[in-house]
Amino acid sequence: MKIALYIILGLAGALLIFNFTKIDYSAPLEGNSAVAVISVLACLCAMLLLIILLISRKIVEKKKRRL
Repeated sequence: MKIALYIILGLAGALLIFNFTKIDYSAPLEGNSAVAVISVLACLCAMLLLIILLISRKIVEKKKRRL
């Protein structure tokens, strides 16, 4: 499961970079650029959630070692 989380995190990072290239910075909220901005925000949210999940799993492992 741990490897899968890192793979998904990498894919989200790749999508983030791809969508950054699709943004038209002169008009970021028009046409296809708006979709790219929304996709960038979605990728950031997904990455944040995955990082929180990884950190919480590390905390659980440390807690189990103490007991």
